[in-house]
Amino acid sequence: MGEWWRGGVIYQIYPRSFFDSNDDGVGDLKGAASKIDYVKRLGVDGVWMSPFFTSPMKDFGYDVSDYCDVDPLFGSLADFDALLGAMHAAGLKLVIDQVYSHTSDQHPWFKESRRSRDNPKANWYVWARARADGGPPNNWISIFGGQAWDWDTRRRQYYLHNFLAEQPDLNFHEPQVREAVLDVARFWLDRGVDGFRLDVANFYYCDQWLRDNPPKSPDGGYARPYQHQQHIHDRSQPETLRFMEALRALTDLYDDRMTVAEIVSDSYLERSQQYTAPGRLHTAYNFAFLENGPFSPSLVRSSLEGWSNSSAWPSWSFSNHDVVRARTRWGGPQAGDDFARLLLGVLMCLRGTIFLYQGEELGLPQAEVPFDRLRDPEGIRFWPDSLGRDGCRTPMPWRAGAANAGFSKAEPWLPVDPRHAALAVDAQEEDPGSTLNHARRFIDFRKRHEALRRGQIEFLDAPEPVLAFRRKGARENLLCVFNLGAAPKSFPLPKGAGASLDYGLKGAIVNGAAELPGYGGLVIAENA
Repeated sequence: MGEWWRGGVIYQIYPRSFFDSNDDGVGDLKGAASKIDYVKRLGVDGVWMSPFFTSPMKDFGYDVSDYCDVDPLFGSLADFDALLGAMHAAGLKLVIDQVYSHTSDQHPWFKESRRSRDNPKANWYVWARARADGGPPNNWISIFGGQAWDWDTRRRQYYLHNFLAEQPDLNFHEPQVREAVLDVARFWLDRGVDGFRLDVANFYYCDQWLRDNPPKSPDGGYARPYQHQQHIHDRSQPETLRFMEALRALTDLYDDRMTVAEIVSDSYLERSQQYTAPGRLHTAYNFAFLENGPFSPSLVRSSLEGWSNSSAWPSWSFSNHDVVRARTRWGGPQAGDDFARLLLGVLMCLRGTIFLYQGEELGLPQAEVPFDRLRDPEGIRFWPDSLGRDGCRTPMPWRAGAANAGFSKAEPWLPVDPRHAALAVDAQEEDPGSTLNHARRFIDFRKRHEALRRGQIEFLDAPEPVLAFRRKGARENLLCVFNLGAAPKSFPLPKGAGASLDYGLKGAIVNGAAELPGYGGLVIAENA
């Protein structure tokens, strides 16, 4: 099936928290394999698996110490091969995370690089001398707070880390680094993976001259030091685009593989389209929805409209392992199931490839994790302003009445929120009106309508909080109308609107108008 990813739905599994097969409190690859039938029943096209590689777990797998092996916490390479084979047998694709911007400080490459200034890997990381006063070479800030430079006593130089000090940045200006990274990609492509999700894809290169970043406006009210700078020298360098072309050329040697970039930028649209221009990556997702709010028609329209006339193909997610779950982030702590279903309904009608985070199909709210149970270094660093990412990473609830909601017989690495146990898979399976069964219907509806999977999108002017857009396919046009507010709304339909389709959200056509209850929606077949 050519371009299976275009317009498809990809389910994100965060393996630490999906299912624990050996009762050590941490999810694993065998656990994921045991739930393939569940994933298949959702109707998704494939899975994006977050990192499972060998790692000291300072950043829970995003600090890789061996790109070509599985951490014993998750299993073995044989377990991965079995998982991949089972997914393929079930008709599912498997996309894996690749973290090329940086490694762990325990990676053999870095251990060798830091030994001296003249060893074979001396230039594999970004090293720099101290300023005359002993300070770091420039003003760059780490996303996790503090300067982006750490002093190494052996080399008597600073090394760059855009994230934790235990995550030194690779030097992509070094040709051997680029070839080593492409070798890693070959290893997994040869093993049969269907694609890569490229972590912080626009961070691979930094400015060769290590120039200071200019400040933003001083009165911006920024919550974190990283937000005070214009990041024009420490990320999104033009050389990165050439490497993306090399990576795309490699993946094109294999049948039907895909690449999706994670883009972190203040210029969402411009940067994403750069990385998905012809000859570069297949698609990209950014933080337009993950960082912004409230959930409104203007947010949706501004995020998508710039892609309408572009040959580049977007991807969208409302939640993932790095942000507060959308139900809580946009709906607040009191948001109900109807709001969670609205989010799923809108997401499945957008133009692009859709990424659905585990538990989103259950309508999970952000979990409450007490300070003494926090594991996320970012959350601990910025407490109490932010509780970090732990609340979206808690274990998947499988059985409402079981210990730890059926995730594990042992105490899990993060606690299960009691509200999540009440929304467990088994509690929703038998209820036709559950959020889980709504999610299945939405995904199936998208799959059955080519206009939703691959058609164009055209927004209609509508009063807030009504969101209205047309999806235009080769054989059908669909009018999608949603009420993003809690109060009922009426929206006069344009000429040509036909009958409403069996979509799943509540609403009706009365006297030529869409009558929408709070958080209701309709998909309407338009007459030719």
